[in-house]
Amino acid sequence: MTVTSVKRIHQSDWTNSGIRFLRARDIVSASKNEEPTDYLYISEEKYNEYSLISGKVSRGDLLVTGVGSIGVPMLITNDNPVYFKDGNIIWFKNNNTIDGDFFYYSFVHHKTQKYIQDVAGIGTVGTYTIDSGKKTPISLPETKEQNKIGNFFKQLDNTIALHQRKLEALKQLKNGLLQKIFLTDKQKVPQIRFAGFEKEWEKCKLENVAHIVGGGTPSTSNENFWNGDIDWYSPAEIGEQRYLYESKKKITSLGLQKSSAKLLPIGTVLFTSRAGIGNTAILSKEAATNQGFQSIVPRSGQLDSYFIFSNTNSLKRYGNKTGAGSTFVEVSGKQMGEMPLLIPSFNEQAKIGVFFKLLDDTIALYQNQLNQLHSLKSTFLQKMFV
Repeated sequence: MTVTSVKRIHQSDWTNSGIRFLRARDIVSASKNEEPTDYLYISEEKYNEYSLISGKVSRGDLLVTGVGSIGVPMLITNDNPVYFKDGNIIWFKNNNTIDGDFFYYSFVHHKTQKYIQDVAGIGTVGTYTIDSGKKTPISLPETKEQNKIGNFFKQLDNTIALHQRKLEALKQLKNGLLQKIFLTDKQKVPQIRFAGFEKEWEKCKLENVAHIVGGGTPSTSNENFWNGDIDWYSPAEIGEQRYLYESKKKITSLGLQKSSAKLLPIGTVLFTSRAGIGNTAILSKEAATNQGFQSIVPRSGQLDSYFIFSNTNSLKRYGNKTGAGSTFVEVSGKQMGEMPLLIPSFNEQAKIGVFFKLLDDTIALYQNQLNQLHSLKSTFLQKMFV
């Protein structure tokens, strides 16, 4: 097939409507199912004029990024007119030589991606050129098998996109409910409430309903303090993992005794109080932490673990607002204890906590399914392409 580009369009020819004009970053956004930061167009008159010289992009053609995030493909799946930025995008004029979907996934395959990265060079600005595009190796089965393989991966990608949309919808639902269930300073009752609860929420300080516990680090020079059976967390471990079951490092009982670290009970809410203030996680097993935390240990019958944990946004805002220090910003235990709260009865807290835990568990389940689908796709790509 012909591998080429188009006649150059200058920035002065860009318009706010007309024929869609693609840049490399627009193709990268599309590959991630994201909307571009902005849409660019050229006039239909300019499109018709230049297409007489370069030809028209057609269904089944492949556009591949040649700069920036190089080697990202976009399959043209319809007959809508489109133009693109020359030099930044390589145009493979397919002319139905290869099944479009098979052609696209051939470029997603690691072998093709490795070739593109190798020929792009090691310099600071790698480029995938028209000449390199012409020399790109591709292995082809008969057309019927191409159709089968292309259709299979297309359906798999559609399934992945469906799960991604469900996951995003759940996350948006959670964010909306957090705003409607947890109060602001000017509210006395939430917008949404479980049946049977009517009393106004009460003001208090965090220290009135929880113990604030700092952490510590045993001496690293004493081997007797380390590699024990007590989980010991550092702030770097607190991120996407919301419910903690096992730490990367462990300390011994002697290490716990000889440091300022404390053994924290199940349900403790860990709060990072230094660099990266406000990251939270909840202990599903007894553990200790280093000094980068001010952990929240709820008082029995006064504060529900999952209730305060679900209110992560308020904790983070307070931490960022309160943190101070000359060498590095830090929130002290005293400052955490002073945090103002609006809380309902303990029974209502428990209801809210259980609800958000179930919602978090469902989100985690969808995320796990999505990860498995991505892994499945990666495995099939390796096994079904030569």
